[in-house]
Amino acid sequence: MEEFRRKLYASFDFVLIPIADFLIRNRVTPNKLSVAGLALNFVAAFCILTGGLFIGGFVYLLAGLIDLFDGTVARRGGLSTEFGGFLDSNFDRIAEGVVFAAIAYQFAASGNAVTASVVVLALLGSFMVSYTRARAEALGLIGKSGLASRFERLLLISAALMAGFLEPAIYLLTVFTLITVAQRIWATYWQLEEKRTGIAPPP
Repeated sequence: MEEFRRKLYASFDFVLIPIADFLIRNRVTPNKLSVAGLALNFVAAFCILTGGLFIGGFVYLLAGLIDLFDGTVARRGGLSTEFGGFLDSNFDRIAEGVVFAAIAYQFAASGNAVTASVVVLALLGSFMVSYTRARAEALGLIGKSGLASRFERLLLISAALMAGFLEPAIYLLTVFTLITVAQRIWATYWQLEEKRTGIAPPP
C-alpha cells in the first residue's frame, strides 16, 4: 500500500514542482502555506456549520492541496525545519478537529445522534492513525502502513461532502481508520521483534 501511495504522489510531481518553484521564487515559505491551509479549514468548517456542504467540501479539498505544497516547497527550497514539521503536524490535527466538529454538529442538529457519535469515533481513529505513525517513527521504525493516511481521509470526506454521501463515508472512514491503526500496531510490533530477534515478520 505504501509503495502504491509513493508512486501515486510521485505522479503529481509534474504539477506540484512548477507551482512549488513559483512559490519559492516569490518567498512563500512552508510555514505560510501551513497557516493558509489551516485558515481554509476553518472556512470549510464554517461552511459546513451553515449548511454549505458542497462548498465546505471544496474548500476542505483546496486546503488539503495546499498542505501538499508545503512539503514540496520545504524540500525543493531547502526550507525544511524541525519546527516547520512540528507546526504542520499540529495544524493538521486542528484542521481535522474543526471540520469533523462541524460535521458532527450537522448530524446532531438534524436529529441523527448516532451518526454524530460515529463522527467522534472517526475523528479518534484519524488521530490515532497519525499518533501510531509518530510513535513508530520516534522508535526509528516505519509507520506509514495502512489504508487511511491523511490524504485518503481528505479525499473521502471532501468527495462525500460535495457528492452527498457523507453519512456512509463517515462509517467507512471509522472502519478504515481502525483497520489502519491495527495495521500500524502490528507492523510496529514485528519491526521491533525483527530488531530484537532477527526474525523477519510473516508475509
